[in-house]
Amino acid sequence: MARLRLGPLLRYVDEASATVWVEASRPCTAEVRCADGSSGRARTFQVCGHHYALIPVTGLTPGSATAYEVLLDGVQVWPLADSPFPPSTIRTPAYDDAARPVRIAFGSCRWAAPPADDHDPVGPDALDTLAAELAAAPDAERPDVLLLLGDQVYADETSPATRRYLAARRDLRDAPGNQVADYEEYTRLYYESWLDPDVRWLLSTVPSCMIFDDHDVIDDWNTSASWLAEIRATAWWNERILSGLMSYWVHQHLGNLAPAELAADPVYAAVRADPDGTDALREFAARADADAASVRWSYRRDFGRVRLLMVDTRAARVLAESDRSMLDPSEAAWLREQALESPGAYDHLLIGTSLPWLLPHLVHDAEGWNAALCRGERGARWARFGEKLRRRADLEHWAAFPASFDALTALIAEAGGGEGAPATVCVLSGDVHHAYVAEPAWPAHAPAPAARVLQLTCSPVHNSIPRSIKIGFRFGWSRFGRALGRRFARHGRLAAPAVSWRKTGGPWFGNQLMTLTLRGRAARLRLQQAQAVPDGKARLRDAANTVLSE
Repeated sequence: MARLRLGPLLRYVDEASATVWVEASRPCTAEVRCADGSSGRARTFQVCGHHYALIPVTGLTPGSATAYEVLLDGVQVWPLADSPFPPSTIRTPAYDDAARPVRIAFGSCRWAAPPADDHDPVGPDALDTLAAELAAAPDAERPDVLLLLGDQVYADETSPATRRYLAARRDLRDAPGNQVADYEEYTRLYYESWLDPDVRWLLSTVPSCMIFDDHDVIDDWNTSASWLAEIRATAWWNERILSGLMSYWVHQHLGNLAPAELAADPVYAAVRADPDGTDALREFAARADADAASVRWSYRRDFGRVRLLMVDTRAARVLAESDRSMLDPSEAAWLREQALESPGAYDHLLIGTSLPWLLPHLVHDAEGWNAALCRGERGARWARFGEKLRRRADLEHWAAFPASFDALTALIAEAGGGEGAPATVCVLSGDVHHAYVAEPAWPAHAPAPAARVLQLTCSPVHNSIPRSIKIGFRFGWSRFGRALGRRFARHGRLAAPAVSWRKTGGPWFGNQLMTLTLRGRAARLRLQQAQAVPDGKARLRDAANTVLSE
């Protein structure tokens, strides 16, 4: 009899359909049956000896909520027997209801290692805490979608339990040591993360959108051309990158897509058509690694009059120092096309990018200075120093790709202006292990967007940050930090940025989630932090709750 190994994850949801992702223990037919009579089924496909299904559910009623169960070969496997959680539900939106808000929660960087002896060294997990609160009050307000903006798993920073598992498979004295090496070891990371009971239930009942960042593969992934050349010369990297892309495609990417996109996807068709789709998926991953333009990991989701563009800022990079860019030309063209399509068709534009666009001023200038050194602005000796510094200090955000920073800034101004301009343009980011709000201002001589533009950064969901780095980020926003940054900029012969900006909220440190509540042209931002309380559990406490537009 087939068993449920992982999932279910409720992924795509629109007014009348949904997709549910599962992993089973053997080949079978996976089925979703809803209390309202809607249903769907799919045959599992196989990758590296694992059996997965993405089940399309049709016939749902707009604006409804219906409990569902999962069956494998006709046998119910979800909800689990004796589950302490409420039934998993599919809640469909009704976008023609102007009074109904869209709630979008987001965050990044979830190190999923379970705490030892009930003591969590990095504090309460924000997703666990959200799950516990929703389970205790199933009729309370909940996110319509959860955006996970990178580092869903940590392939390069494994837990003690995972290291024991790896040591039982191979000699950890050989590279990559206690990091994951292949597809099977990647599956261990997803089990560790998604079999957490609270998170498992949460992801079964709140739809999710995901995009990778570096730790989903390795720290500093694609930071520079020389980094890439060096790591490709190692004996272990090829298997690591192919396994990372394959496992991301299976566990995260497929669920981001609408049923119509899945039906038209040739890779999905090839993997499902073969009794063992491993070779087809491996060939796809090899093409994706060799030629970033051959695949698009970015995607668009529309939630009524809210447009979300989730942008790949890792695999789509151009790394040659003479032409360094965060996005390759086809990716940049896609982003521009999606942002500018049908002016007036949306009230809010959300750009999901794991890496922040606007950083503390000192950090921004230091990254631009470093990019100038690395491309030879101050000669070969400074270029060698710049490359070492870039890797050591993780200088690889939008500011480290100055032409891309300027292009994104110009696109935001264009999308946020003109006839039919949205009320807000928000860049949603994570990565930096703290949260803040920054707001740009355009110079008087430049056309400024009518929309309110904001950088909203929220990280981590469950991780930590050294005290020294906290001090550094606070200093980076200060007047003295800004003055120091200008000195870096002058040494790098950098032009002034096209916009100025200021911090309007934060920085906040801790495990946290931000939620945007969007109703018509109104927008409200809420930041909640997971905090331990005397009863031994945790609660989400408001650190900020503010109106962005009315």
